[in-house]
Amino acid sequence: MCMERCIRAIAGSFILISLALGHWINPYWYLFTVFVGANLLQSAFTQWCLMEKILAKAGIGPCVAKEA
Repeated sequence: MCMERCIRAIAGSFILISLALGHWINPYWYLFTVFVGANLLQSAFTQWCLMEKILAKAGIGPCVAKEA
């Protein structure tokens, strides 16, 4: 799996897990949902994402466009 797909999968998983935890455990878990959303928003403007750095160190590369 390429980096962009990994980031989307991780962010989506974090959001769904934090929503479930907020519903069943403690509403303060909704703050984690806000944190993930804020990081996604800032990365859209700054082109910097900590998860990209982590995945790059784990050996996951960027998506490569397929030639027609």
